[in-house]
Amino acid sequence: MSGALSRREFAAFGWLPFLRPRHISLAGAHFRIVRNGRSRRRYLRIHGNEETARLVLERHMEIHEGIAYIIQSQVRNIPVDGLQVDPNRMFSRDGAELSLKNLNRDTTPGQVAHALHTLDDGREHLVRALTPPPGGLLIALHNNSESYSVNNELEISDQTSLRQPAQPHAFFLCTDPADFETLRNSPYNVVLQQHGPKQDDGSFSRLAAARGIRYVNLEVRQGERERQREMLDWAEWNLK
Repeated sequence: MSGALSRREFAAFGWLPFLRPRHISLAGAHFRIVRNGRSRRRYLRIHGNEETARLVLERHMEIHEGIAYIIQSQVRNIPVDGLQVDPNRMFSRDGAELSLKNLNRDTTPGQVAHALHTLDDGREHLVRALTPPPGGLLIALHNNSESYSVNNELEISDQTSLRQPAQPHAFFLCTDPADFETLRNSPYNVVLQQHGPKQDDGSFSRLAAARGIRYVNLEVRQGERERQREMLDWAEWNLK
C-alpha cells in the first residue's frame, strides 16, 4: 500500500482538525481561524481596534457553530509593502487605491502600484475563504464611534427600517432582500444594500452585493458589548 493518501482517503480524513489551516493572511492582515462544528455560517472581525467585536465574536464561537476569521491586530489599519491600508477597503483594487492614497499622503505612484499588486495577488484567496457555501451566511462584526452611524447609509441603501432611530449607532446592513425582510421585523435598525452605490469603496459589503454573497454587517458603538451580543444572538436564531 502506498504511503501517500489517495484522493478518496484524503476526503474521508480531511475533516481532521490538524489538517485544517489555523490562519489566513492578505498582506499584513493576519486572521486567526476559529472553527466550531460544521455549520455554513461564517463570521468576520476585520478591524483590529474594534475590541468589542472581538470579545463578542470569540464568546459567540464557544457556543455556536461556524467558522470565524478574527484579525490579529490591535490597530485599525494594516501594513502592505511599507504603506498602510484599511483592511475593509482592500476587497477591490479601486477601494484599496483610494485607501492607500488617503492614508499615505507622501507616497509615490510606484509605491501605490506595488502595494496594489500585492493585494491583487492574494485577494481572491481570502475572498474564497470568507465566502460562505451555498445557503450559508457571512456575519461581520464592527464597532463605530461618533463619526459613523446608520444615518450615513440611508441615502445609498435600497430599503431601510429604523426601529430604534434614537440608537443610530446600532444597526444591521445586509445584502440579501430575504434577510432584510427578516431583520426589519426585529427591534433593530436595518438597511438593505443589494445594489449599493456606484462608487466601489473596497469594503466586503460592496463585494458581497456585487457577487450575490449573503452578507450581514452588525454595527454597534465601541464598548456596547451587551448590545452587540444581543443583536448577534437575534440574527443567529432568526436568519435561516
